[in-house]
Amino acid sequence: MADVKISPASIVIALGIILIAGAFSWLTFSPKPKEQKPVLTPEAKAYVPSLEFSNVHIQASESVVNQRLVEILGDITNKGGRNIKIAEVTCIFNDYSGKELQRERVALIGQTTGPLAAGATKPFRLAFDDLAQEWNQSYPTFVIAQIQFQ
Repeated sequence: MADVKISPASIVIALGIILIAGAFSWLTFSPKPKEQKPVLTPEAKAYVPSLEFSNVHIQASESVVNQRLVEILGDITNKGGRNIKIAEVTCIFNDYSGKELQRERVALIGQTTGPLAAGATKPFRLAFDDLAQEWNQSYPTFVIAQIQFQ
């Protein structure tokens, strides 16, 4: 039987390859943490009745590439005594049988629209370009998902 000799450099290279392959596998296939969306704090939950929606209506259009754009437009009024920096809403869309079809979380008040002062009213526009065809074309249910005060 032949005497096989393995050089120390070969061992180091083999261990390096094993370590790199293990790190690659761990980074690629390990479970990813779920994105944590801010939750509605008790303080914000108590403030929800101070927000009032008005003039809400839906308009839809088709783009030149046959993509449907649905917009929900309206006004939001802050009847409370605090300025709001961020407000997000979850829109729940239903199918024709009334079952929940899709949820979309969107900003009502935020970085692009600026804050909403106490006692003020501000228009909002919520645009959706990926609603399922089975949507029943009625108003979604609005659920306030987050409020951050200034």
